[in-house]
Parts: sequence; C-alpha cells; structure tokens
Amino acid sequence: MNHILATAAGFLLDLVVGDPQGWWHPVRGIGWLVTVAEGFLRPRFPGGKQGELAAGAVLVLVVLAVTGTVTAAVLALARLVHPWLGSLCMGILCGQILAARSLKTESCKVFQALKQQDVEGARQAVSMIVGRDTAPLTREGIIRAAVETVAENASDGVIAPLCWMFLLGPLGGMLYKAVNTMDSMIGYRNDRYRYFGRAAARLDDVVNYVPARLSALCLVLAAFLVPGCSGKNAWRIWRRDKRNHASPNSAQGESACAGALGVRLAGDAWYFGILHKKPTIGDDLRQVEPEDILQVNRLMYTAAVLVLAAGCCLGMGPAVFRYIVR
Repeated sequence: MNHILATAAGFLLDLVVGDPQGWWHPVRGIGWLVTVAEGFLRPRFPGGKQGELAAGAVLVLVVLAVTGTVTAAVLALARLVHPWLGSLCMGILCGQILAARSLKTESCKVFQALKQQDVEGARQAVSMIVGRDTAPLTREGIIRAAVETVAENASDGVIAPLCWMFLLGPLGGMLYKAVNTMDSMIGYRNDRYRYFGRAAARLDDVVNYVPARLSALCLVLAAFLVPGCSGKNAWRIWRRDKRNHASPNSAQGESACAGALGVRLAGDAWYFGILHKKPTIGDDLRQVEPEDILQVNRLMYTAAVLVLAAGCCLGMGPAVFRYIVR
C-alpha cells in the first residue's frame, strides 16, 4: 500500500472507529517522551534565557529523532514480517494520527449537555478540549469555546496531518504529530516555558503555516456546501480577521468558521487565573447557539473531505492516467 492509499484508509478508519477509550495512542508515547526529556535536560543546562533556549532546542531534536526512528522501525519490521502487515500498520497509523472523530465526539458532549440545560456538565465537557480556564465561562462562552476548538483544530488535528501524510506518508504524519504535541505541552509564553518552549512553538508555526491557510480556504469552500452557512461571509471574515491572533496560524480556520456561522469568536480569555486580552474574530451578527457546535463539525468534515479528494487526485492521478493510456 502506498502512502496515498494509506492516508485515505486512515481517514476512513478515523471516521468509523476514531480513538476508542482505553486504547493506547502514539501521542501518549510522545507526551511521555517530552516529559522525560524535559526532566532530563533542564538540570543539565545553565539557567537563564540562553540555557533554556538551548535545552528546548535539544528536546525538539531528541523527540523528533526518537519519534521518527521508532515509526520507521515499526513500519519496516511490519513489512519484513509480511507486506500485508506493513500495509495494515500504515493504515492504522494514519488513522491514529487524525483526530476528526475525537473532535466531533468530545465537542458533541458539550452540545448534548447544553441541550439538557446542564451548564455545569457542558463546562466540564468543554474543559476536556480547551486549554483556558472554564470556570468564568458563561453559557455562551462555553459554546464559543467548543466552536473555536473545532475550528482551530480542523487544521491541527485533521487537515495539517492529512497534508503531511500525503507528502511524506505515516512517517511525515507522526513527525508532524510530535511537533504539535510538543507545542501543546511546552509552547506556552509563561514563566516556565517562555524560553524553554520557544523552539517547539516556532517549529509548530512553521509546519502549520501552509496547512493552516489551506484549511481556511477549504473551510470557506465548505461554507458554500454546508446548508445554513455563508461562504461569502466566510471569505470576507477570513480576509479581514485571519491575523487576529498572536499565533500566525490560529486565526486562519477560526476566522473562516466565524464568518461561515455569522458569529463572533475569540476575545479575552482566562489562562491559569490570568486574564489575557485578545482581539475578537468575526461579527456578532447573532447569538451563538448549541447547534453551532454541530455546524462547525460539518464544516470541518466537509473541508477534510475536500483535502482528501484533492490529495488522492494529485497523488494517484498520474498513475491512473498512465494505466488508462497504456
């Protein structure tokens, strides 16, 4: 199985199965490695800005080297045992790299709690998928947080991994996942990680730069296809608000989804008890509703299918053409 077919198989596997609770996931292994590497490296480098920058850069290299080596070794060993086992491992690994079903499942828990008028249950559910403090959130704030998470992670959790898997196969997808995991764990601008996590954060910005913009364009296209969404407004808001975030990538998908839904997202948020002032994204044309969580998931899946179709056509098209004209 080539990596194009493996990526398509992985997408279908994630669509049907997702990440069953209780199953071991490669991201857990990467997270464990990041934690162990941080504990090992910090005492061995001098304190202060330069020492922490160096230690953080070494951590990134170590995590990428171990992730790449283990992934390549597992795939090679599986192929040695039997070509079919190698193909099976490629498909399963590609499925584990994607997070579309997990995003939908976890965000829909927020929707279900809100529909049952269980605001505290919704607050607990949204706390599992966001990094901000959820105690200060109102009912509308909980909805916005869930919508923002799906909108932003449409790139990080679905479209960006698809791009890297189409380009470099499961190995590329796992290396991307390692970068993304490091950023989510140590890429903070707080006292502990301001310098130590800078290499991880900057690398995450680089590997997501093109996929984030591709995600936004596909979300705009999806808005023309999903009933109840506005493709025209998605394009307008994306063009206007795509830079309304400290990260060069985070507002790309959020702005497209905010425009598609006709709501305002982002704005001030609490992190670790500190209020962070942030610009808003989108226009407050109407009040957010629980159904917006379902709509943003529809946008995410439609955009992902567009990327999947384009990747398969670009990857398999030449081979199919040669077969036809042969």
